[in-house]
Amino acid sequence: MSFDLKGILGSAPRIREVFELLELAAPSEATVFLLGETGTGKELVAQAIHKNSPRRQGPLVVVNCAALPETLLESELFGHERGAFTGAAARKDGRFLMAHHGTLFLDEIGELSLTTQAKILRFLQTREFEPLGSTRILKADVRIIAATNRDPEAMVREGRFRDDLFFRLNVFPITLPPLRKRLEDLPLLAQHFLERYRKKNQRQVKSLAPEVLEVFKRYPWPGNIRELENVMERGVIICQGDTLTLKDLPPALQQYGFRAPSDEEAELRLPELERQLISRTLEKVAGRRRQAAEILGISLEELNLKIRSYGLKE
Repeated sequence: MSFDLKGILGSAPRIREVFELLELAAPSEATVFLLGETGTGKELVAQAIHKNSPRRQGPLVVVNCAALPETLLESELFGHERGAFTGAAARKDGRFLMAHHGTLFLDEIGELSLTTQAKILRFLQTREFEPLGSTRILKADVRIIAATNRDPEAMVREGRFRDDLFFRLNVFPITLPPLRKRLEDLPLLAQHFLERYRKKNQRQVKSLAPEVLEVFKRYPWPGNIRELENVMERGVIICQGDTLTLKDLPPALQQYGFRAPSDEEAELRLPELERQLISRTLEKVAGRRRQAAEILGISLEELNLKIRSYGLKE
């Protein structure tokens, strides 16, 4: 069987390394830990691993751990018995049982409480779990793929993630590169999304103006491929001709269009542009300064100095 990348596109060195790891990981039964910023395509990678695994005939069950409140998450994962809590009118199977003979993708696992982490750890050790309100011990034949956009080792040091769970999950780690580290793939990805949304919305736009690609290469893409997809969908809908131009981009990207300023303009504009860039980047990463510093290509210390200098609020 040829390896099916399930829509994951790219030829940049960093993404080719990911493809090589996927081909090794998919046929195995190893737990895979996907690491990377928001929007880098972790769910697509999980789908590719499942589709190319011996479990491909079984279900792929996805759980976004950040989207469920703690009070419901345990029930969603492990199921519950009738009367286990207020509103539990009937017995319900959890995602672990639903994924039997298949794959369970735990997205944003860094958002789990320490209590729920302990129960995930028990399953990884024994393949057993107890539904809420039950004394029954159930088994499930499930392969785990986990993902986080956080730094799990830093969370372990801070006491927010169990070290024993980290070691259980980190059997086969794969780090997905941010879009700014694979700029060679921007034309391919942008054209791919243009074609998708041109057909979906029955538009005439067929190509991107050269200056649009230049802007794309300058922009830091804090939201990664997901942000690029959103930009392309909006641009295709707005575009009135057959070529997508700068005016079809959101204002945040338009300002990356090049116009050589006078010496006086440059002196006035650069600090303001830097302030805006830092502010937008912090907003995109929810105030996480270390991640913002990495996106901006400066040290955390330098970022902290600039935040104080510009009087920015996260």
